[in-house]
Amino acid sequence: GGTWDLFRYPGIRSDSDMFTLGYNFRPWTDTKMLADGPSIRNYIEETAEHHQVHKKIHFGLKVTAEDWSSEFNRWTVTALNEETGEEEVFTAGFVLNCTGYYNYDAGYTPKIPGINRFGGDVIHPQHWPDNYDYTGKRVVVIGSGATAVTLVPAMTDRAAHVTMLQRSPTYVASVPEQDLISKNLRRVLPEMLVYRMARTRNILLQRTVFNLSIRKPKAIRRLLLAAARKQLGPDIDMKHFQPHYNPWEERMCAVPKGDLFKVLREGKASVVTDHIKNVTKTGIKLESGDWIPADIIVTATGLDLQMLGGAELRVDGTHVNLSNTMMYKGLMLEKVPNMALVFGYTNASWTLKADIIVERQACKLGVIHV
Repeated sequence: GGTWDLFRYPGIRSDSDMFTLGYNFRPWTDTKMLADGPSIRNYIEETAEHHQVHKKIHFGLKVTAEDWSSEFNRWTVTALNEETGEEEVFTAGFVLNCTGYYNYDAGYTPKIPGINRFGGDVIHPQHWPDNYDYTGKRVVVIGSGATAVTLVPAMTDRAAHVTMLQRSPTYVASVPEQDLISKNLRRVLPEMLVYRMARTRNILLQRTVFNLSIRKPKAIRRLLLAAARKQLGPDIDMKHFQPHYNPWEERMCAVPKGDLFKVLREGKASVVTDHIKNVTKTGIKLESGDWIPADIIVTATGLDLQMLGGAELRVDGTHVNLSNTMMYKGLMLEKVPNMALVFGYTNASWTLKADIIVERQACKLGVIHV
């Protein structure tokens, strides 16, 4: 649940539907398909409290090292108490890492020429200031991924104008804001049954779309671009939504009820496809010679990839280089005994695979204590 507490930028939401992103054992009872961050955090906290999981969590600790001893067949896990500055040590026969894949302390920002000369605020979405006021400001959002397509429509309510500056386009697909089928079924069927039906339906739909994208990429591309054209209207240049790759060769961006298309169509936001030449005190100069005035620059340029939360991994005193280590089924690591690393799907909801990994591993180990 760290993601949904850490990220506080405007419009923060999931980019997967909640019926497949949610736990398979606890229904998502809202009708929203793509839920906002606070709602997801509440869902996680309520689930943890219901199952008394929070009582087994040691909060405020940052794992700094994981050491395996073949002599004792044990793991020694060293953690830093961030409040006291003291180290705490835990031992176990098996370690399961559920640490995600990015650095929580800093997001990824590429080198942007002249960014230090900019006279306004430069903000990375991962570190959005509390109660930040952008009323009446000209905002440039650099990026074209899930964060960018979320920020742009969310900021148009108060900003003077929002420009999404992208180096290359991404496929953007509109999805329903609510699951009306589930909403109606709840009137006559038990909540858990409705949830499982929605979950199964969405898994099958996602799998079908993905498989068709691989087998019939040209046909799916035509459908996606036609849908985008219809929602954008005649005045927006389609070059900003025509990627140079096939659907699902990279992750597709979902927008609820076409909100991104709507603000572009209404003129509250615009999209520019170009490369940055340099940043000036009052805006961004592009390779094409164009210039974008800005009061605020938001660098929605992605995450800084980091495994194990940055902890040092050692086997019998020897450092393990994860970049040179084979991973088996998104679970076990080559030459690293009694340890699993949960890694989810990249072409579906992350948690679908996480559920499978944890359940199967628990069964194999015959887990009796966590």
